[in-house]
Amino acid sequence: MRAHQQSRRLARPLKLVIGSELRLADGLRIVLLATDRAAYGRLARLITIGRRAATKGRYQLTRADLDRGIPGCLALVVPPDDGVLDREALVADARWVGERFPDAVWLAVELACGPDDGRRLEALLAIASAAGLPPVAATGALMHDPSRRALADVLAALRLRVTIAEAGRALAPNAERALHERAVLARRYPAELLAETLRIASRCHFRLDELRYEYPAELVPDGETPASWLRRLVEDGLRWRYGRPQDDPAPPKVRAQVEHELALIAELGFEAYFLTVEDLVRFARGRGILCQGRGSAANSVVCWALGITEVDPELGIMLVERFISKERDEPPDIDVDFEHERREEVIQYVYRKYGRERAALAATVIRYRARSALRDVGRALGLPLGQLERLARDRFWFDAGRILPDRLREAGFDPASPGVQRLVTLTEALVGFPRHLSQHVGGFVIARGRLDELVPVENAAMPERTVIQWDKDDLDALGLLKIDVLALGMLSALRRSLALVSTWRARPFTLADIPREAPEVYRMLSEADSIGVFQIESRAQMTMLPRLKPARFYDLVVQVAIVRPGPIQGGMVHPYLEARARIERDEPVSYPLPQRLNADADPTSQPQPDGVRRVLERTLGVPIFQEQVMQLAVVAAGFTPGEADQLRRAMGAFRRHGELERYRAKLLAGMAARGYHAEFAERLCDQIEGFGSYGFPESHAASFALLVYCSAWLKCFEPAAFLCGLLNSQPMGFYAPSQLIQDARRHGVVVLGAEVTASDWDCTLEALPDASPSAAPAVRLGLRLVKGFGREAAMRIVAARAERPFPDVDELALRARLDAAALKRLAVAGALERLAGHRRQALWQAAAGHAPEGVLRGARIAEPRAELVAPSEAQELVADYARLGFTLGRHPLALLRATLTTLRFVTAAEIRDCPDRKLARIAGLVTCRQRPSTAKGTLFLTVEDETGLANVIVQAALVERQRREVLGARLLGVFGQIRRDGKVVHLLAQRLVDHSALLGALDARSRDFQ
Repeated sequence: MRAHQQSRRLARPLKLVIGSELRLADGLRIVLLATDRAAYGRLARLITIGRRAATKGRYQLTRADLDRGIPGCLALVVPPDDGVLDREALVADARWVGERFPDAVWLAVELACGPDDGRRLEALLAIASAAGLPPVAATGALMHDPSRRALADVLAALRLRVTIAEAGRALAPNAERALHERAVLARRYPAELLAETLRIASRCHFRLDELRYEYPAELVPDGETPASWLRRLVEDGLRWRYGRPQDDPAPPKVRAQVEHELALIAELGFEAYFLTVEDLVRFARGRGILCQGRGSAANSVVCWALGITEVDPELGIMLVERFISKERDEPPDIDVDFEHERREEVIQYVYRKYGRERAALAATVIRYRARSALRDVGRALGLPLGQLERLARDRFWFDAGRILPDRLREAGFDPASPGVQRLVTLTEALVGFPRHLSQHVGGFVIARGRLDELVPVENAAMPERTVIQWDKDDLDALGLLKIDVLALGMLSALRRSLALVSTWRARPFTLADIPREAPEVYRMLSEADSIGVFQIESRAQMTMLPRLKPARFYDLVVQVAIVRPGPIQGGMVHPYLEARARIERDEPVSYPLPQRLNADADPTSQPQPDGVRRVLERTLGVPIFQEQVMQLAVVAAGFTPGEADQLRRAMGAFRRHGELERYRAKLLAGMAARGYHAEFAERLCDQIEGFGSYGFPESHAASFALLVYCSAWLKCFEPAAFLCGLLNSQPMGFYAPSQLIQDARRHGVVVLGAEVTASDWDCTLEALPDASPSAAPAVRLGLRLVKGFGREAAMRIVAARAERPFPDVDELALRARLDAAALKRLAVAGALERLAGHRRQALWQAAAGHAPEGVLRGARIAEPRAELVAPSEAQELVADYARLGFTLGRHPLALLRATLTTLRFVTAAEIRDCPDRKLARIAGLVTCRQRPSTAKGTLFLTVEDETGLANVIVQAALVERQRREVLGARLLGVFGQIRRDGKVVHLLAQRLVDHSALLGALDARSRDFQ
């Protein structure tokens, strides 16, 4: 596919011969080449048969699969390349293949400058004559250039799961299995064998451009066309949205947009695409699965009417050309997020509805990164695994894909050693190579006919899933329909939170019942109180919140998008904040206006005097979103909507392919012709280049902002249910359960520990003893938080407890069928406290409390109760972190506060009150490390103590100077200077000290570089 795409870009496209090499179960090797579209389809089905008959990454084909041949395919019989030619066996194989591919079989003659090429050529020509097959020259190329031989050896050893030294004859004997010029091949092969290659190529006419995709058709009822049925669903959706039964419930502006979109969809023939996505969304909502379309789908009123997206057209951000356009000439791309733990229900619905032969997940090519390349190359070279793992573990991605000499020395390697230099060279060469084929995060391909005649399909690693062998870019190149069935943890958390609120309030409570524009929510977010809130809980987002001070929904749209590499590198953040400050001071915001109107120019090229203002007004004169860039190109530079979409699609390629200059010239010329000042035009081009890193679409931000508000409302008004929802949906989000629980407790939520006498598998709401009916609920932690404890065992506990309470550990073990290991996990987690007492007492009973089997099942053993000394508070903390990852007791640093005070470390609360530029020092547990690509090497740390969190900035020079402390410390002492901007406070580190030894055996972990 990559070769096909490159060929199309050439002035004289190359002719590509499409085929596949197959090795049958008995060792017979055949190359099959497709001559036309029908032959390609049969070959793709054959590959699918082989792939579906084996586990992921393998295939299984036998002679029976080829017994009837593959009509339209040409076959090349490939002799063994190990130097041994069994004449009788090879003649028999060649005749067998020849009978199944009459007049379409050749014997491949591969010569790789071996010591006996002359003898091999003579033997192969004799075999071809005996079998009645014409011989043809072949190279068996493994690489494009002989210089890649060492890398080819590494890949071969990895494929065989051996070292290069152990691979032996499995490796190519020399570097000649490469692509060669025609003159070189002429000296190696007889002329008639080379001429035969041209005859074979002349019979192969198939091009990938011939693949034609057809949308599924079964969603359209009898008597309807795709267009009429889509219109009917849209009209029903508008009446549902507006709650008005009259014929035309939509306001005039929305009606005009709907008609424009439906006409464009009909012209391009995309009705079936929208109907397919609507069917998936309808299924999910019928099952009570939360879902929401996002991205470019949010630009469509049709998607809003169909219930695919929740972005209201009244926001005025619809730009359908961001979604579909004539110039784009390819299907739209709708992303739909589903609850991450229930997405599989939607995936299996697709398989059931369309069948495995018509639906499969798209693939994605996983490429080598520095760490995986280092591990694999070192393994192939036979380096010591311990040293290799140490080096790989200490290599973080921000070493820019290079292995630095200092890292090698730290791992015990000599950078000057030839072997180590070979490791470095091969590792850096391997970075970026395809490593394996994996399944796309959720892209589904659905066809009207057999999908496996368009592209081979294979088994995925996960049960009950199949994937095609092409990735997203391949699908886009050929215009195949892809529906993104994505997983989003926050939807799971919201659904669970809402269910808990409904149960607690004894009445249904849904997303639609959440009050809009609650001032308390915006006040909370303006204080950067956003731990657990969707999309705005990161360090950078929490730093921006007090500066942006969101006060309405659209502010959340901006908040989601502005802390991204595109706006940051495009220099849009500070101008936007300055514009908000001017608004607060009642000062006007200025917008670029044309300096002059060209009276002699074509009237259609005249500027719209207030066009730029209309585009930029909602972001105070600063372009923040991709859609705004597109609109500016239209109103200020004269682009058509389709050309503006091409500009958007090229943004990501500006730096890679230098495409900026082509668009820069067109933008500058268009704005100059319309009288816009050159400074504005240049600034706009610079901002567009910033979007090349990562520009966020307004429609995407609006979809996410809806979830931001809903999650923030729950955190503000239903914090206990929100905490339960987050904990029951782990792993997800930016914070570990420890930080989520501590944040909730700081907000007054009572959290009760996991206990077998009260806990379910999930975290639940529980009324406190003697609390009034109107009192807020407490959170009872679920058994899911006990590390290593399984769901099935927890459900057995819940079921047995529902029959009657457990009087002791013995009966718990008997009725819930728990073994000694499960009881021990519960004991160490403190979940047996009500039945057995403190942890040591519980462990003692757990050791003998598991249910006996056989004839002794149910027998009780009377023995005196042992009275053990209770563990100390520090020992309880260590056990909490070991089995739960957090504690409900005092924070570990509360126990160390006296020692830390002696060392003159202040608390996080004191840091928050420090004035700007004050020297300060803090010691805290490292909870996360981040190093954004836009930070120029700066690393950001979050440290935690008993009073809360503190933010630390570690500049690049200090990171390199104290790498071990900044990357390895669990308890980190930071000496630095306060940086305050209003309520935003950071500690700029000047020196770091690793105090992890003070933690002893405490297993405190951080979430790094996520």
